[in-house]
Amino acid sequence: MGLAEYKRKRDFKKTAEPAGKPLPKKVKGASRFVIQKHAARRLHYDFRLEMEEVLKSWALPKGLPWNRGEKHLAVEVEDHPIEYEDFEGVIPEGQYGGGTVMVWDRGTYYVYGEQPLKSLREGKLHLVLDGKKAKGEWTLVRIRGRDDEKNQWLILKTGTGAKPISKKLEDQSVKTGRTMEQIAEARDAEWESNRQTDESPTSQFKARIKKAIKKKENDEVVGQARRLPVGKPGSRSGSPTIADLPSAKARFIEPMKAKLVDKPPATGDWIYELKFDGIRLIAVKRDEKVSLFSRNQNDLNARFPEIVEAVKNVPARECVIDGEVVALDDEGRSSFQLLQAREMEGRKSPIYLYAFDLLQLDGKSLIGLPLEARKNVLEKLCAGAGEPIRYSGAIGNDAKRLLEEVKRRGLEGIIGKQRDSAYEPGRRSGAWIKLKCANEQEFVIGGYTPPQGARKHFGAILVGYYDDNKLVFAGKVGTGFTAKSLSILHKKFLKEARDDCPFVDLPSKQNGQWVQGITPSMMKKMHWVNPKFVAQIKFVEWTRDGKLRAPVFLALREDKKPTDVVREG
Repeated sequence: MGLAEYKRKRDFKKTAEPAGKPLPKKVKGASRFVIQKHAARRLHYDFRLEMEEVLKSWALPKGLPWNRGEKHLAVEVEDHPIEYEDFEGVIPEGQYGGGTVMVWDRGTYYVYGEQPLKSLREGKLHLVLDGKKAKGEWTLVRIRGRDDEKNQWLILKTGTGAKPISKKLEDQSVKTGRTMEQIAEARDAEWESNRQTDESPTSQFKARIKKAIKKKENDEVVGQARRLPVGKPGSRSGSPTIADLPSAKARFIEPMKAKLVDKPPATGDWIYELKFDGIRLIAVKRDEKVSLFSRNQNDLNARFPEIVEAVKNVPARECVIDGEVVALDDEGRSSFQLLQAREMEGRKSPIYLYAFDLLQLDGKSLIGLPLEARKNVLEKLCAGAGEPIRYSGAIGNDAKRLLEEVKRRGLEGIIGKQRDSAYEPGRRSGAWIKLKCANEQEFVIGGYTPPQGARKHFGAILVGYYDDNKLVFAGKVGTGFTAKSLSILHKKFLKEARDDCPFVDLPSKQNGQWVQGITPSMMKKMHWVNPKFVAQIKFVEWTRDGKLRAPVFLALREDKKPTDVVREG
């Protein structure tokens, strides 16, 4: 079908929907899918499969069926551009499909037989979906509609039945966590223009942004320290002004995530920043009110009152800043252990907010701007705020040399970011990457061993990670504790005590030996806890049997959900 019909129905001077651009061909196998909840004239769900460089699309008036054998109508509509899979916002009234659009679910899909185009032509797609909400098998079957309409399909729940989505998840975006009402209110993806030109407004806007990047000190973009200019919307020349950006309220935005990689990329325009060993933080300023959020949206104001006061000094009426709270050791290195000791043991270690991204400013959304443009604005704001807010800038673009220097100084690693990347809330798209010098990640605590010798409270914690929603055992951790942390942790564990083991693979044998020496008789001596605590663990390597070698406890983490903890290495 291509995008001709899609483009014919839309006026891109009035809608922020993507116009579509050529993309490289994808390999066979699993590709992406997205389901968008769409409140147009009638509420429905748009089911889209990435295929042949476009999104093959169906409108589902009743959404997905969940019970085995259940079937719903699916009406094939025009192909959409690949960029549409990330679109969430408002299509202006009067435009085709006008209304609110939510990214309701997304993930990857697989077609049995690995011949999706052939299956599409034959009118039967046996799909395996692996999304945030939809997991399992569904089948799309073409049927003959009235007057021999060829766009009529059915979507059937095949394989095993699935539990219907809860009322809360039914009205929650997997991209931003917002409801339909919140998306409609924010209107942060709507952008209208009165430009009269053959070139699309989106293309014009991107070209003008590139000019802004080349001129870092351009005051039309970053303004003065305390007052940003309000330019004339739609001006044809010069760099973009704040008025050209989409409107958005200052609110929590789910942080973009970095993908762990083994080695630096060989191609692409990348900049590199230090990887901090602290707590990821989203700071939201609305006039004199400041709210600090962890990455899973916990309130951090009470924990970091000095950061709250510092954000009040940022020279902007409102803004949303992405950064990391850190405590520094005597050599200026960030240390999560120091940060934890400050809170658990009352130490007076000073803390800092290293700011590395700016997502909203004075009523405008910046997430669609290239990274370098966002950082240029942020640098100005940080300079106007002063300590303890520090700007986290690029440290170079030679990743190999930077890693050698970072390792020599005993630092954790570096973060790589594509220079022109947009900010993708909640996604780990690969536009940001992390390269570590040491093996370190979060693990879920599921139990502990009795103390031995002179040690009090407990001997070692038993940790694991989630694999297919099951807690898998990763090893015992018996070092890295102080007398005070042993006592504090033990009190926490007692409140979450349970009778049964939460690990799915204990006890078990490997090569005829009990894993980590945990025999069935020893299991009776273990103490089990509900898997609610997340620990930061440093270790030498993963063993061949998938266990941690020489692990060391660093600290508890409260900024990550246990169910989000998976094996990284």
